[in-house]
Amino acid sequence: MGTKSKNKMIFVIWILLFTFGLSGIISGLCNGKDYIKKDYFQTKQFEDQLNQFIAYLKMFELSNINKEEIKKKITVTAEEIEEHRYRYGDLSTQVSNIKSQYEHKIQDALLAGNKEVADAYVAERDRKIEDITNNFKSDEHVRAKVVKEKEQKVDNYFREIEKYRLESERYNKDLFTYYLKNTATGEIYTNVNITSGDSIDTFINSKTMIFIQSYPSPKYGYLSTEGAYNSIVEYDDVITPLIEKETGKFEGQIALPKAASSASPILADYYDFGQKQKIFLIYTISGIIAFLLSFYLNKKIPVIQFIPTGKWQPYYNRIPIDIAVMGLAFTGLLTLFLSIIDNGLYLHQDVYSYVRNTLFSLIATAFFVALTCIQGKFLLERVKGPANLKVDWQKSLLYRVYQGIKEAFLIRSMGIQIFVLLSVVFAFGFGAAIALIEPEFILFYVPLFIVVCAPASIVIIKRTGYFNRIVTSTDEFVRGNLEPDIPVIGKSALAVLAANINTLKHGIKASQKEQAKSERLKTELITNVSHDLRTPLTSIITYTELLKKSDLANEERDAYVEIIDRKSKRLKVLIDDLFEASKMASGNVELVKEKVDLVQLLQQALAEYNETIGESTLQFRVTNPDTPVYAVVDGQKLWRVFDNLIGNILKYSLENTRVYISVKKGNDKAVITFKNVTKYELSEDIDELFERFKRGDTSRHTEGSGLGLAIAKSIIDLHEGNLDIEVDGDLFKVTVSLSTR
Repeated sequence: MGTKSKNKMIFVIWILLFTFGLSGIISGLCNGKDYIKKDYFQTKQFEDQLNQFIAYLKMFELSNINKEEIKKKITVTAEEIEEHRYRYGDLSTQVSNIKSQYEHKIQDALLAGNKEVADAYVAERDRKIEDITNNFKSDEHVRAKVVKEKEQKVDNYFREIEKYRLESERYNKDLFTYYLKNTATGEIYTNVNITSGDSIDTFINSKTMIFIQSYPSPKYGYLSTEGAYNSIVEYDDVITPLIEKETGKFEGQIALPKAASSASPILADYYDFGQKQKIFLIYTISGIIAFLLSFYLNKKIPVIQFIPTGKWQPYYNRIPIDIAVMGLAFTGLLTLFLSIIDNGLYLHQDVYSYVRNTLFSLIATAFFVALTCIQGKFLLERVKGPANLKVDWQKSLLYRVYQGIKEAFLIRSMGIQIFVLLSVVFAFGFGAAIALIEPEFILFYVPLFIVVCAPASIVIIKRTGYFNRIVTSTDEFVRGNLEPDIPVIGKSALAVLAANINTLKHGIKASQKEQAKSERLKTELITNVSHDLRTPLTSIITYTELLKKSDLANEERDAYVEIIDRKSKRLKVLIDDLFEASKMASGNVELVKEKVDLVQLLQQALAEYNETIGESTLQFRVTNPDTPVYAVVDGQKLWRVFDNLIGNILKYSLENTRVYISVKKGNDKAVITFKNVTKYELSEDIDELFERFKRGDTSRHTEGSGLGLAIAKSIIDLHEGNLDIEVDGDLFKVTVSLSTR
């Protein structure tokens, strides 16, 4: 036999031992109270049989009451007379009811031409009215009626009792033997044929009887007839005072003969109990032994390790963890259930049936035990490590449902509305089913449907239509059609969605405009860069060719060299500015910040242009505070900003005009303002002035690179400040704001 086959055999043997042991232990726990006793006569089954016999004995022998004597004891109280008199209302009400009952009958008989029938109805009506009238005139008249009612109840009661007499006689004849004496009167009650000279001990003793109950006993005392008639047939408060009499007490014995009839069910149960008790003890003890053997075997050879998981583990891991746990719990509970319901198999009367059914039950239960163990092994392998458990939980159905509910109530108002609407629809659907079963419910259902369900249905239809409009609009949106906007109706989540889609549309429109503008500016940038770089380069090439002439005079040669030098420097400035602007745009610039006096820095920048300012026709008006204005900035970069702005003022200001420069401090900010009158007409689009190489067409011939404001703007942005431009006609104003904190 191979190792795998041997392992499988060990696993099967262990499963069978464990299953049999589990079934035996559960059998002992569930049925031990019934079979771990001395004998059958201590079981509830026999106790019920004995009590049934005693109840019959009390009713038909010990407490035999004559029906006529009971009727003689009937009494009627004043309260009973009043109750009967006003049972159906007062006199006028009862008379009116009787007349209304016969009115239609009399009229129908007269219309049919049957006067005799009509007269009979009239006579019957008058008799009843007379009888009712007498009820309110005479107490004796009412008392006779009440007595008659009580006599009828006594007759009905004794008629019910007689139904049990045959069963009582069977108990007396075939089952029990009794010998009882009334302790008060000395009267003997027995079903034993005994003469005056014989002793009852000759007939009722341990040799002739298998069970003897003596009275008085330590547990029950004397046998009493109290409640004798109520033990079999229940009666109401009308019968109670009539049949109750002085309680009798009895002493003696009730026994079960050994020589009872073979058809006696009690004797059959007695012998059957002994057989069942033996089977129970064998089954339970062998089950405990098998259970201990299964634990011993598992300790010596860990049987669970024989379950192969490698091949099937990946497939098992695909099952959601909560479904896997529920599957394990289901098979475990089913195993326990089978073990519990199968523990009564030993109650079968023949051994063959018991063995057959036990084997079948053992195999069926063992199958589910094996299935439970296999699932447990797979589950343990799966959840090793908290990381695996966390991943499995996130893939479980419960987690998905939880996430779905959480997302449904992410917008709480929408989630509540959907929940309420679905609840209304479900409730009215359920109500419709009830209305079909119980038609009278329609009277309540229809008004409620009109008031609640119909408005809810309208809301659902409107919201569905609104949702469809949003979906249709988004489809158009995807196709590139951004018009028109979705109407925003109300304040629901759908309205918010519509508003957000509209905002997104507007953003895309703006983005498209910016993209078109960017393409246009890129084209202009390429054109401007090409033009601005080509101009000095062309001059350099041209004058270099001229220098190659041999007949060139020295004065001309020096002039050409001077032009080449100037154009080369111009080209260098353009290239430097271009690289600087590129660095600024990409943010690839490191700032070396330090505490700098902005007033002093501005004065230094102006000092660099003293000679140029003196040669120009411009008049500079500079306003500075008396105290220093400090800010943590990169002094070199900020000086470049001032240099570019002052350079632009000198290049593009109208001759013989004033230039105003001021520095102010307030609210943790320093504000530097530059104002001048422009020489050239400016575009209305101020933002374009920040674009690279942007200059007015009329200023194309100037020496500027078109990068000054773009570089200045980038530097100020890196300092988290603001550089704003305002144009009012020909007045050009630049405002620089920097934090002083």
